[in-house]
Amino acid sequence: MNAAYLSVVGGDEDLPVYPFTSDDRLDSHWFMPWHRQRWLNSEMRLKGTPEARAYYFDLINISYGHSPIGTLPDDTEQLAKFAMCDHAHFVNLCRLPFGPLHRWKRCICDGDDAGEGTVRLYHPTVLAMMRDAMARKEDNRARNDRASASKRQMRLRSAVAGYHVDLSKNDAAVLWMDQWLLDEGCDYRSAAWIERAIGAWSNHMADLGLRRR
Repeated sequence: MNAAYLSVVGGDEDLPVYPFTSDDRLDSHWFMPWHRQRWLNSEMRLKGTPEARAYYFDLINISYGHSPIGTLPDDTEQLAKFAMCDHAHFVNLCRLPFGPLHRWKRCICDGDDAGEGTVRLYHPTVLAMMRDAMARKEDNRARNDRASASKRQMRLRSAVAGYHVDLSKNDAAVLWMDQWLLDEGCDYRSAAWIERAIGAWSNHMADLGLRRR
């Protein structure tokens, strides 16, 4: 997967466009990678009050469950409720140099080409975490797809062997028939479909032979 980065659109504030949309999901991603050493040496930890640090960390966790992933609403009343904190007190904490919203910035979410969309908050570090998580998700999906394709082709090879042993040993033929069945929209590879695939391969090879003449 290509890394997702922020882009900037025109407008009065030139807000950046958040790279993930409401369609992006991490539903099965139940854990959050945390760079322990980076956090221990960060200014937020070293200079923030214990209360501000606690709300700060809670909001990062909460952002994982929001849409788009890794963002928060641009609304201190909602954020105070999420943090289970009195709103006036939460706002006062946010006025501190290292408050609960330290380094959170406004952005456009689900924006169109003109930049129209919803204004929400994002954090550069959280965004980097989102990119890593989405990349791992895509890598896992690719591995699962490859494993599924391998099992599907093994079953096809076994089925073809019942008709023609030598043909089942032809890797190119098995791969071609597998793709042909997919292209034909075959959901269940019955004997009739296997026979059709073998016939399609024979016709394909015959066509190739004619072209070479």
